[in-house]
Amino acid sequence: MTKPDPIKYSVVVPFYNEQDNLPALYLRITEVMDAIGELYEMVFVDDGSRDATYKLLLEIYEHDQRVHLVRLRRNFGQTAALKAGFDFARGEIIISMDGDLQHDPAEIPLFLEKINEGYDLVSGWRAQRRDAWLTRQLPSRVANLIMAKLSGLDLHDFGTTFKAYRREILAEIQLYGELHRFIPALASWSGAKIAEVAIKNNPRQNGKSNYGLGRTTRVLLDLLGVKFLLDYSTRPLQFFGLFGLVGTSAGLAISFILLLKKLLLHEAIMIEHGPLMLLGILLIVGGVQFFCLGLLGEVLTRIYYELQHKPIYSLREVKSRHEKLPDPTERDAGPLHT
Repeated sequence: MTKPDPIKYSVVVPFYNEQDNLPALYLRITEVMDAIGELYEMVFVDDGSRDATYKLLLEIYEHDQRVHLVRLRRNFGQTAALKAGFDFARGEIIISMDGDLQHDPAEIPLFLEKINEGYDLVSGWRAQRRDAWLTRQLPSRVANLIMAKLSGLDLHDFGTTFKAYRREILAEIQLYGELHRFIPALASWSGAKIAEVAIKNNPRQNGKSNYGLGRTTRVLLDLLGVKFLLDYSTRPLQFFGLFGLVGTSAGLAISFILLLKKLLLHEAIMIEHGPLMLLGILLIVGGVQFFCLGLLGEVLTRIYYELQHKPIYSLREVKSRHEKLPDPTERDAGPLHT
């Protein structure tokens, strides 16, 4: 039996109540991908749609062998839907996009050109947005600005789903919560080469947007979580320990000053400086608690990486004359011997 040719491209699209946009999007994707001339597949994910989206997906699946259909039990959200599609995709290059026609499949070659230049991840940049200014554009601009500052990654647009990835980059990233917006920041930690291409932001033609102003708070909280993951996930004591050091030092300084006043000036500390003394005690107790929290974080981090056999680094390439390299996920792997 001959081995099937490897799939070059996988197009991953999550759908949630997109029955009116699905047929047109499918036709546009096939038109563009057929013109590229490489083997490809389409991975369509139904994220618990309540309309006829799944029925249409099933019809497409039955008539096109390049289509793979993943159906979730309920609406888990875009991150989970994308993760399901990524896990199922077999292509060397994975392209993700929304199912609402706001992303134009005709721009897929722009992403592939950058990938062919040697980049690992190419992200779309909605340079001219046509969304509502208050509920979509303003929160997005604020979030993108903060994310760029926190991650040190010079991107204009973190939130768009329209991206292209090398398969190995996605394999190194664990997605959960709402982290799909921050894949570039997470990938940069692994040393991925990241580029950005300007894309159109077509107005939604059919259906209703599933996003609004209410997600702004969640995005800002996710930003803090991503910043912690990027900088302190393997060394939490350096994060919490800083607060502990500042709090304990301030509390001890206040206590020392009050002690001198008591011993040298014979002042009634509780009467004259009661609130200040309580503040010093609270700072000392709070500082010690932060130290303890950091130590517990260090213990949990060690347990996590050891039990999960998760390496704390990401390899791009290994060149060696040794016959066999140790598996970094094997905890007991010893040094190489010549």
